[in-house]
Amino acid sequence: MDRERTWWKEAVVYQIYPKSFNDSDGDGVGDLQGVIDRLDHVESLGADVIWLNPVYESPQADNGYDISDYRAIHEAYGTMDDWEELLAEVHDRDMRLVMDLVVNHTSTDHEWFRKSREDEDDYRGYYYWRDGEGPPNNWKSGFGGSAWEHDEEVGEQYLHLFDRTQADLDWDNAEVREDVYEMMNWWLEKGIDGFRMDVINLVSKPEGLPDGDPEQDWTGIEHFANGPNAQAYLEEMAERTYENYDTMTVGECVDVDVETASDYVSAEGPMDMLFHFEHMFVDVGDRWLSPAEWDLPDLKAVMSHWQTELDGWNSLYLTNHDQPRIVSRFADDGEYRRQSGKLLATLLFTLSGTPYVYQGQEIGMTNYPWSSLDELDDLQSIGKVEEAMEAGEIDAFEEVQDIVRARSRDNARTPMQWDESEHAGFTDGEPWLAVNPDHDEINVAAAERDEDSILQYYRTLVDVRDENDVLVYGDYQLLIPDHEELWAYRRTLTTDEGTDEVLVVLNFDDTETVATLDHAERAGEVVVANYDEVPTTDGVLTLRPYEARVYELE
Repeated sequence: MDRERTWWKEAVVYQIYPKSFNDSDGDGVGDLQGVIDRLDHVESLGADVIWLNPVYESPQADNGYDISDYRAIHEAYGTMDDWEELLAEVHDRDMRLVMDLVVNHTSTDHEWFRKSREDEDDYRGYYYWRDGEGPPNNWKSGFGGSAWEHDEEVGEQYLHLFDRTQADLDWDNAEVREDVYEMMNWWLEKGIDGFRMDVINLVSKPEGLPDGDPEQDWTGIEHFANGPNAQAYLEEMAERTYENYDTMTVGECVDVDVETASDYVSAEGPMDMLFHFEHMFVDVGDRWLSPAEWDLPDLKAVMSHWQTELDGWNSLYLTNHDQPRIVSRFADDGEYRRQSGKLLATLLFTLSGTPYVYQGQEIGMTNYPWSSLDELDDLQSIGKVEEAMEAGEIDAFEEVQDIVRARSRDNARTPMQWDESEHAGFTDGEPWLAVNPDHDEINVAAAERDEDSILQYYRTLVDVRDENDVLVYGDYQLLIPDHEELWAYRRTLTTDEGTDEVLVVLNFDDTETVATLDHAERAGEVVVANYDEVPTTDGVLTLRPYEARVYELE
C-alpha cells in the first residue's frame, strides 16, 4: 500500500457529463453556465475534484469524444469565457477541475485530418492510411463493424478504433506527440488541475498492423491495447506536460491487467491512477449482446485482486458515462433502491483508492426503460444492434431489448434529475435525450427534503472518509470470499500512533443473511450504517436486505 499522503488520494471526484447535467438556456442541451449554476450541489456533496467530460469543439458524433478543435469550446456548451468562469468558480470553492483528454483519435473534422486527407504540410503521417479498396487487416471497431474506412477522396483506408468519424492518430509520428504535448501544456497553463485520459493505452499500434483474433469480441484488441511503445509514450507525455504541475491524472485503460497497470501507476509510473474494466465485465458474455449472470464472489474476487495486488493507487468507480446505473446493475432499483444505493456507496467509500461519483449516482438514479432503437443516441448500442441485424443474428430490436436496457451507455446519459417538474429541472426546452420517467420520485429536491435519502448518506460517507485515515490508507483484507450474499473486509492502518482497524460488512441480497466471520467478535462502535438501528453482535452478524455496516474494531 502506497501511504505517501497526496491530495488526490484523499479527494472525492465528482464526474459531470455536461450535455446531461443542467441546461441554462433552454435549448435542451446542458452547458457550462448550467454547470456553474449547480456547483453548490457538488460542493455540498463534499467533492474535492470535478472531472468534466469533453466540452471542446466537436461535431458531436460521439458526444464530444470526437474533437475537431482542442482549444475551443463547443458552441452548445458556451464560450471560452464561460469555461474560464467555471474554472474560477470551482477554484473559489476550493475544488479542482480535471479535463477530459482525448488524444488516441480526433474527429475527421479536425484540421489535422483535413490536412492529412489533402496531404498538406506532411500531415498525411498524422493518421494511419493504407492503400487498397479492402481493409488492411481484420480489426473491428469498438462500436461495431470494420475499424477501417475507405476515403474516396484519398483512395485509401484510414484506421478508426471507434466511430468512423474518429480517426486514430499515429503516435509513432513525433510531430503528432509534439502537437499533443503543446496543447496539453496550453490547458495546464490556463490553470486546470489534471487530466482524465481517454483510452490512453491504445495510442501505440504494432508495426505491420497484424490480424487480430476473430474470436475476440473486439477483434485486434490484443495488439492495439498496451502496444509496444505505450509505456514509453506515456512516460514522455508525463515528463513533457503534467509532471511539471501539481496535477491529478487518471488514464482510461482497456484490456489491462494488474501487472500492466502497475507499470503505468507505480511510484515511477507516468500516471497517478487508472480506470480498468475487469469489474465491469462480470456480467458480460463473450460478446456485447451476450449477457452473463454475475455473482458476488466473482465481483469480490476481481475488485479484491486489484485492492491487494496493484503496485500503485486505485481509482474506485462503479459507473460513469459509459456504464449503466449502479442500483439497476449491481443491486435493486425497485423495493430496495434506497438501501441498495447506500450499500453501493458504502462499498465505494470504504475500499482503498480515490472514489469517483458520477452525476445522479448520489440520488440513486436508475436505468431507462428503452423500448426502441429510435430512442437511443449511443453509437455503441446502435452499432452493435445494427451489426447483429445485418449479420442475421436478430430480426428486431425487441429480441435484444432487455440486453440494451441493461447495458446501453445512454442509461447514464439521461438528464440529471433535479426536481419533479416536467423535464426534471434539467431544461425549460425539449431535452436532447429522454428524461427517466421515475424523476417525479427520484430527484435532488426530494432527496434534500428527506433526511434519510441516499444523497444525505453520501454526504455522511464523505465526512466519514475524511475523518478516518484507515479508510484512505489502510490495508485491505477480504473475509469469507466464497460467501454468495455477503461482502466483508477489514481495513487496517498502523502508524506511530498505533493501529486502527475497521470491519465492513455488506449484504448484497434481498433477504436477511446470517454469518459468522473473523473479527466480528471485536466489533465495537458503528462508524456508519444504512439502517437506523444496528443490533449488537457477539461474532454472529444478522444483516437485513441490502444492509451495510462499518464497525470500529476493538
